[in-house]
Amino acid sequence: MISEERQHQGQSNFPVADFHCDALSKMAEEPAIRFEDDPRLDVTAERLLAGGVRLQCFAIYLSEKWGKPRFEQVLSQIEKFRGKVAGKGGLRPLRWREEAAELANRPSNGPGWGMLSLEGADGLEGNLFYAELIFELGVRFLGLTWNYANWAVDGVLEKRNAGFTEKGRELVKWCNETGMLLDVSHLSESGFWELAELSKRPFIASHSNARSIFAHPRNLTDDQIRAIIGMDGRMGLTFVPYFVTDRKEVVPEDLLRHIEHVCELGGEKHLMFGSDFDGIDSWIKGLGHPGHYPAFAELLLRHYSEESVKGWLYGNAVSYLTSNLPCEPGVK
Repeated sequence: MISEERQHQGQSNFPVADFHCDALSKMAEEPAIRFEDDPRLDVTAERLLAGGVRLQCFAIYLSEKWGKPRFEQVLSQIEKFRGKVAGKGGLRPLRWREEAAELANRPSNGPGWGMLSLEGADGLEGNLFYAELIFELGVRFLGLTWNYANWAVDGVLEKRNAGFTEKGRELVKWCNETGMLLDVSHLSESGFWELAELSKRPFIASHSNARSIFAHPRNLTDDQIRAIIGMDGRMGLTFVPYFVTDRKEVVPEDLLRHIEHVCELGGEKHLMFGSDFDGIDSWIKGLGHPGHYPAFAELLLRHYSEESVKGWLYGNAVSYLTSNLPCEPGVK
């Protein structure tokens, strides 16, 4: 697709949906952090507004340095989201298909939206009642593990590369029945292929790049990307520099090779972005927080059609939500 720069005039003003950030874990570590404009965060309300980010997914991540994952730690970050991010005058929580349809039909009206995901089932402690509770509290995406093994499944860095436990299969079944959507970005390859058979709903990789372009274990193989495309799932390219290239200074142009490759595999309508802001301690030059999205959009527009760029920044993500989020109870 990429051959020469396209002629483009003027500033982009496209809405953005970003499918992964770790601001909540930072706020859990430092309770004094303000979501509005705190310099300790990459993702702030001020920067989301400046970047045109209409939907930001907030991951609940339990750091290994906190010791054994506990459910109370999950609840603590949900409380941070409800109190600081989606409190009075903050982002609107996105939970239901009807809300996604409102977002799709009126992308620029009113305050932005925030969505909760859980990065790793570890903190559910093997208890499906805890899964039911976080669903009631608004969590809509479940990343089944974080790099290593837990009670449900192996992660991508677990050397044995095993799949699901029996309890893990029960969790997948519950997610399919309830409408909790699944995220494979940290899943082992064996777990990925087992989930592809088990899941009744298309899943996503919220923050992963293409392994054929850069061979990092957290990036997806071509077969995995094709599988996501085949089920009409979504793949969120991420801004983690060491998932993009091994160059010392990584620039936004380096992401174009990953975009190009996913499109060559048939994924133009399945590609989105999951920055991983606040989950990283190094950044792509000029792409260090949500306020930089307009400049990134301008770069994309110099190489790709406006239709494609709008899809990658927003449309593909939102169309997935309007098709796959559960309907609000009592709403036909």
